[in-house]
Amino acid sequence: MASPKPSRVAEAHPATPAPFLGPAFDRLGVSLGAEGGTLRVWSEDATGIDLVVFDADDLDWITATIPLAPAGGDVWQVTTPDLRVGACYALRVTGPSGPGQTFNPESLLLDPYARGLVPVRIGQWRAAVVDDAFDWNDVPRPHTPMDRTVIYEAHVKGLTKRHPDIPPALHGTYAGLGHPAMIAHLRDLGVTAVELLPIHAFETEPRLLHQGLTNYWGYNTLNFFSAHAPYATAEAVAAGPDAVLREVKTMVRDLHAAGIEVILDVVYNHTSELGLGGPRSSFRGIDNRGYYRQEDDGAYIDVTGCGNAVNTATDAAARLVLDSLRYWADNVQIDGFRFDLAVTLGRGSDNAFDPHHPLLRAIVEDPALADLKMIAEPWDVGMGGWQTGNFGSGWAEWNDRYRDRVRNFWLSDIDYARRASTSPVGIGGFATRLAGSSNTFTAERGPLASINFVTAHDGFTLRDLVSYDVKHNLGNGEQNRDGADTNRSFNHGAEGRTDDDTILATRRKAMRNLMGTLLLSAGVPMMTAGDEAGRTQRGNNNAYCHDSPLTWVNWEHAPWQEDLQAHVRRLIQLRRDNPALRPRRFARDAHVVPSASVIDWYDENGETMSIERWTDPAHRTLQYDAASTPEEEDPNRILLVVHGTERPVEVTLPTIEGVSGYVSLWSSVPDRPDTTEPLFAPGAVLTLPGTALHLFRMQ
Repeated sequence: MASPKPSRVAEAHPATPAPFLGPAFDRLGVSLGAEGGTLRVWSEDATGIDLVVFDADDLDWITATIPLAPAGGDVWQVTTPDLRVGACYALRVTGPSGPGQTFNPESLLLDPYARGLVPVRIGQWRAAVVDDAFDWNDVPRPHTPMDRTVIYEAHVKGLTKRHPDIPPALHGTYAGLGHPAMIAHLRDLGVTAVELLPIHAFETEPRLLHQGLTNYWGYNTLNFFSAHAPYATAEAVAAGPDAVLREVKTMVRDLHAAGIEVILDVVYNHTSELGLGGPRSSFRGIDNRGYYRQEDDGAYIDVTGCGNAVNTATDAAARLVLDSLRYWADNVQIDGFRFDLAVTLGRGSDNAFDPHHPLLRAIVEDPALADLKMIAEPWDVGMGGWQTGNFGSGWAEWNDRYRDRVRNFWLSDIDYARRASTSPVGIGGFATRLAGSSNTFTAERGPLASINFVTAHDGFTLRDLVSYDVKHNLGNGEQNRDGADTNRSFNHGAEGRTDDDTILATRRKAMRNLMGTLLLSAGVPMMTAGDEAGRTQRGNNNAYCHDSPLTWVNWEHAPWQEDLQAHVRRLIQLRRDNPALRPRRFARDAHVVPSASVIDWYDENGETMSIERWTDPAHRTLQYDAASTPEEEDPNRILLVVHGTERPVEVTLPTIEGVSGYVSLWSSVPDRPDTTEPLFAPGAVLTLPGTALHLFRMQ
């Protein structure tokens, strides 16, 4: 592929400060001062930029048009009393024509640094000057250590829309998420952070609007500094962008007061301007060449699958991403970010991924972002786009290899065994994932680089994972072509709804096995909102376009759903209480590594696992012995019994020097968790039915 304009950052040495951190890009957007507002806009190729100011009540009535002047470094600037809190404005930009240039002086464009937006009509917005003042009441960030973090991925609207104890006026809103009833659920469950699907202002694609659908998930960003207003209460929306922003901050403050962190899913890899011929709302009209990856002839290099890719090999695009992160971290007190298609952000001027890309290093090294959680979705759809395990220090990553192995072990392998009388693989690969994925992440990064997940917003819910063999996406309007075809799911004998009690019981145990594995594995667990109570999307594994009861969390639970939630609550508590389950580092042979877990493996007979047992598909039972090497906590040692076939098995608890007994903490076998904690002696025989987990604390 041909390269776009030469990058000024991609070839920089990792230890060299990136040029985009220099003063040329400081104070872009609107800054308020004694003489009014100063607007600074970057465009390398523009020949002129005008500020267009609108009447407060009629957003089609232009009250002033004021030219910006060059201020050096390809930045244009104007200071005017017309830019005050509440002012609505747009930009008009003129420039040359030619390959890759899409200037149109008639287009009314959004300031990329606008802190607030006001809708005019479908597809048209005005930037707004906002008042950032807010009283945080001295509420601190929780700063939950990574090893104690349990992430709860949620959609602001979907989580709260149907909650019976949240007032109807707050359903589906930021205020609803910060409501005491919602916080009580999160605290009772034991999660430490909510990871919110995008709340940057976004739009629905024209294609979906024509089908009568909507972009529900929000991965179609319109602006990187403004909050999505439709998630605010009607009262806040009517009061304007200032009130919307205050509602977001109030939500964050209330969650922080409850000890819960807020992580934002951010989409810096592409924008809602889509492919060439799509909307011209901001970047495309300001400097198309500077913001989007292109061939020499102007054709877009789309490594995101969304029509365009933001070109973070240019200083301006890289600095905009960093400035947006700084704004949300400082002004809104956000605790961390999950970067959608993060590989795109790490591509240089040659469009190849570089784990030392200056932007990727700046994100985790910038003092303004210190101590925040940075999580990469380590893939995109371009050449060399699958990079799990290859991000540098300071980054955590969604571990899709963990997801796939755990699903295989408990679901598709079991399906295979029913048909072939044996599983396709042994237990070794599963054990590696259980112990922190040391085959994916370096010793320097350790197990906490792995964000473990079994489900996410994208794909089957936990309940659907055990209830469907194939996707059922006809409601998406694409003849069931969209969504993943390889789900590693298993319906256990019937597709979807069934009244067969045996199948239903087996599905429930499968959900307990999956959730138990997730919450007892080394690494950082992420669960999906509603999975704690068996939420279903009726087999739709790509429900991005449904804003309806299909995607909203249902808070009316059958008894079995309450039982599942009790299991999740118990598992999170046990993870918190047993540091051996959450090591910060990988252990090393013949070395004592602080805050690691020293691991031994035993078979069902209580004997050390042999090489043959690791690889033999007929032997899928092991005992996972993890002993902590603490720095701040008391020593702790656990034994997790894993049985991965549908045949019952007798397990002999190992006889180990210094171990006098095994306290039973949790089992996936009963419908309701047993919290009586009976004691078992070394050498005791434990009878397990098919497919089960059992956790002990060793004493």
